[in-house]
Amino acid sequence: MSNSGKQSDENADMTRAQGFVYELSVKELMTTDVITIAPESTMQELMTVLREKRVSGVPVTKDGSVMGIITIEDLIKALAEKRLEDSVEKYMTERIISVGTEEKALQAVKLFAEHGYGRLPVIDPDGSLVGIITQSDITRVFMSALSKGFQDEEIKKYRVSHIFEDTSSDSTSLVLRYYVVPKDFEEGGKASSTLKRMLERLLVDSDLVKRITISAYEAEMNLIIHTDNGGEIRVEISPERIVLITEDKGPGIEDVEEALKPGYSTAPDWVRALGFGAGMGLCNIKRYSDEISLVSEPGKGTLLTAIFEVRPKAQ
Repeated sequence: MSNSGKQSDENADMTRAQGFVYELSVKELMTTDVITIAPESTMQELMTVLREKRVSGVPVTKDGSVMGIITIEDLIKALAEKRLEDSVEKYMTERIISVGTEEKALQAVKLFAEHGYGRLPVIDPDGSLVGIITQSDITRVFMSALSKGFQDEEIKKYRVSHIFEDTSSDSTSLVLRYYVVPKDFEEGGKASSTLKRMLERLLVDSDLVKRITISAYEAEMNLIIHTDNGGEIRVEISPERIVLITEDKGPGIEDVEEALKPGYSTAPDWVRALGFGAGMGLCNIKRYSDEISLVSEPGKGTLLTAIFEVRPKAQ
């Protein structure tokens, strides 16, 4: 089958999977074990909840009713203002966008796109909170439905080299690009997770996927934590190697050699309070890659290149 034929089949599978997922009710996709917080709780208590439960936002409830939504972005604001003893009620978003249990998943998708939220409270007909639905819930079910749609084992186990079989170029490569927004901890890990799913479709060697994904996550979090304008992650895939490139326009690194040592970090206190900025990011990338290059100039930016060799599996 030609590449265009394969692409058409995959597009058809994707359309069927989308239709299946979007027709499901919110009730079938939502999480019922909802983590909540009271409006009188402090922002310090919120920080503990987010860290221990590993979530980026929670509904604010009182007597079973939703009063608002509070997220990690609100916590960052409180940290910057050094107002962790203030109540959650002061920082929460009171304008609540919610969905009903019997509404279709497509309605939740529309609300996510329209308002830019990452989660929506699910309300029963009596107005009580019964669950929460996130973009990740929909993506998880969609990916599951999509994988079930592929019956051809060769497609499911697609190797990197198969991409290049129908090309005549001696230096063909596949390039993936991800833009990372600064200080957007709520979306932290999204680029590396997307890359992981792509690599799993392209690669057989799970260890290589793991090494690249960990490195991409560390690079992504460095862009979120340390840059003012974000940056780009670029992944160049060829039959012989995979190159992870991270580039930003500032603020740069004073001492590159020191930055590659374990524990070295210039993250501000409020970032450390969130559990990030431990100074192991570049060290982990160096550990998991076959070759690394770090070029940086204070005030002008940083260019990180990590190379991963694609080695044939032992027979």
